[in-house]
Order: sequence, then C-alpha cells, then structure tokens
Amino acid sequence: MSEKKHNKLGLTAKILLGMSAGIIFGLLLRNIFPANEIVQEYITDGFLHVIGTIFISSLKMLVVPLVFISLVCGTCSLSEPSKLGRLGSKTIGFYLFTTAIALTVSILAAVVIHPGNASLATTENMQFVAKDAPSLSEVLINIVPTNPLQAMSQGNMLQIIIFAVIFGFAIAHIGERGKRIAALFDDLNEVIMRVVTLIMQLAPYGVAALMAKLALTLGLETFGSVLKYFVVVLMVLLFHGLVVYPILLKLFSGLNPFTFIRKMRDVQLFAFSTASSNATLPVTIETAEHRLGADNKVASFTLPLGATINMDGTAIMQGVATVFIAQVFGVELTITDYFMVVVTATLASIGTAGVPGVGLIMLAMVLNQVGLPVEGIALIIGVDRLLDMVRTAVNVTGDSVATVIIAKSEGEFNQEIFNDPQAGKTAGSFDDQVHRAS
Repeated sequence: MSEKKHNKLGLTAKILLGMSAGIIFGLLLRNIFPANEIVQEYITDGFLHVIGTIFISSLKMLVVPLVFISLVCGTCSLSEPSKLGRLGSKTIGFYLFTTAIALTVSILAAVVIHPGNASLATTENMQFVAKDAPSLSEVLINIVPTNPLQAMSQGNMLQIIIFAVIFGFAIAHIGERGKRIAALFDDLNEVIMRVVTLIMQLAPYGVAALMAKLALTLGLETFGSVLKYFVVVLMVLLFHGLVVYPILLKLFSGLNPFTFIRKMRDVQLFAFSTASSNATLPVTIETAEHRLGADNKVASFTLPLGATINMDGTAIMQGVATVFIAQVFGVELTITDYFMVVVTATLASIGTAGVPGVGLIMLAMVLNQVGLPVEGIALIIGVDRLLDMVRTAVNVTGDSVATVIIAKSEGEFNQEIFNDPQAGKTAGSFDDQVHRAS
C-alpha cells in the first residue's frame, strides 16, 4: 500500500521530500557531531559530495547537446530571416527591460530600508580580488566561435547559440536534403528529452544530498553582520519573482499568473537546489513546451539565451549590494550614480555572459563605475550561497515568463496546454515517463 502511495507522488512532491529530508539530516548531524572530522571527511566531503556532484554533472551533461539540438530544430522552422530577427530582438529587449526593473526596485528598497552599518567598515584584512571583465570589443569578437567543437567542449553558451542558429537556418534553405537533416534532428531531440526523464530519477536523491551538505557546511554565524542585507535582497527577489513577473505576464499576454506559478514549481525547485540556470535548463525547456504551451521554435531560442544573459536575480543582488557597500563605507551616492548603476549592470548582463564568476565580475564593474571599494564584496560573500539559490529560481522564472509572452505574441503558443492543469502530467508526460523509467 505504501509503495502504491509513493508511486502516486509527483515530481514536485518527491523533490520537496528530498529537500526536507536532506536539511533535517544535515542539521541533525551538525548538532549531534559538531566539528567532527569523520563526519566531515566521510559524509560531508565523501558520500553527500559524491551524490550531489553526480546529480549536477548528469544535468550539465545534457546542456550542450540539448541546447544545440533544440536550437537547430527550432531554427529549421524559422525559414524567414525577418521572423528570426524579430524573435531575437523581442527576447533580448524583454530581458534587458526586466533587468532594468530589477535593478531599480532593488536600489529603491536598499535606499529606503538602509541595510548598511558603517561599523562593518572596520573589518580588518577585508580583501576581494575581482577577475578582469572583458572589454566590449572582446565580448563582440568572442560571440562568434572560431571552433564550434571547442565551444561545445568548453560549454560557451553564446557561441553554441550562434552556431546552432546559423546551422539551423542553413538547413532550412537547402530544400529536400535539409528536410531529411531536420527530421534527423527532430528524432535526436526526442532522444535527448527521453534522457532528461531518465535523469529525473536521480532528482530527489541528488537534491537531498545537496541540501544536507548545505545544512552541514553553511556558516550561520556569517548572518550576524549582514543579516539586514540578506533580508533586503531576499525580499526584493521574492517581490520580483512573485509580483513583478506575474504582472508582466498578465499585461503582455493576458494569461493567468497563478496557473503559470503552479506549473513552474518543479523548475523553481530544481533551480533552487542546483543554483545553476544551465543545469536547470533541461527541466525548464521540458516544462515550457509540455506544461506551459510554448512551441519548440520559441522555447529552444529564448530559454538557452535566457540561461546565458538573463540575470535579474543577480541584478537585484548588485543593486542592493552597491547601496549596502556605499552605506558601510559612508559614501553618499547621487542620482547620477544610481542611474549609472542601472545602466552599467543592465548592459553588463549581456556583456559578461559566459564569463566564470559573472555575478562578482559584474558587481566589481558596477562598484568601480561609481567609485566604491571593490573590497566591500568580501562583506557579502559569506551569505551569498543561499541568495544565489533564490536568485537562480528567480532567473529561470523570468526566462519562462519571457518565453510564454514571446511565444504568444508570435502565434506559437498553445493556450489549451497552458490552461489544462493536467497538461504534461498525462500519459507520456514528464512525471509519467520518470515513473515508467523507474
């Protein structure tokens, strides 16, 4: 009987159980065996690290083939250059628009609530060395891959997107031979989606391991000095994800925001657990197409691009962090400074895409722009792990909102799927395929 009930649990319920079990397990070990070397070596850095890393690696394994194949499939059907250009301009424009909103709201919240405490500036040996951000010319040059296979092996998403779009566009313009190749890519796309459902069997266990390790390793004492900063960032993230996005969805598409939020739960839980938009991408694409009703032609373009350049969650962190660091060091920022923060961070969300440590690089750029000490970043690193998880959930929500809005505006949207609460849960669905695979 218990096995029957377990089999009826959906993916969301299983992931929530895994998260809860992992957190409880980690906290119990932390309190029963504090600073225990055996627990640290064999459980935290051993068992939990191995299980969590295998789960993340299995998701990342799919990202490059999924993005390339899915984008080729989508671009094959966009034979008109004008339609492809319109889709690209709408997508980038929407992402820049929401990033600007995120920055503006975060700066206003930080100015009003005033999270900074000047006494924190006395922290000794406060250091942070930021990586050099690439110049604009380097960014533009590096968008086009000199070696597509190297771009795939390095996971350079912008270069993969550019090559896939060109490749798919060429397939659409070579007649019958192109149709045969397009059919092959359609079949490959089905195979990749099937692999995604197989990997989902690991989800509850991988999430449990990640949460348990986080509960064991997160230094709660770091919250003391920057608790107000943490709360402000968290509040703005939740406001952006649960208020701003639903309002934009209603305004631009007329769709029910509550239906959207309900159908996004799996994606948001994955994003929170993995803290990686790229690792969550297979789940995001599956949900957008089979649960939200966006056509593959749009979803295969907007979602990989969003996972690469759409950083609303990071923008919120930058807005609050800039004001917080200014308050800590007693620096008065002018209206012009705030405007420069919004402009710099909005443009940097595209300009630094694909660079390791992109969030801190972007923040360092913003701080330099308004004359604030980059060393102030050291104050917020301690609490950034938890905020990073929430930021990622906000980012994938924004990617999906953009996908639904743009798909509807392009006439590539199935509203029956969106309105159907069982869409994606019937025979052949995500949950159903995971159940059959197990």
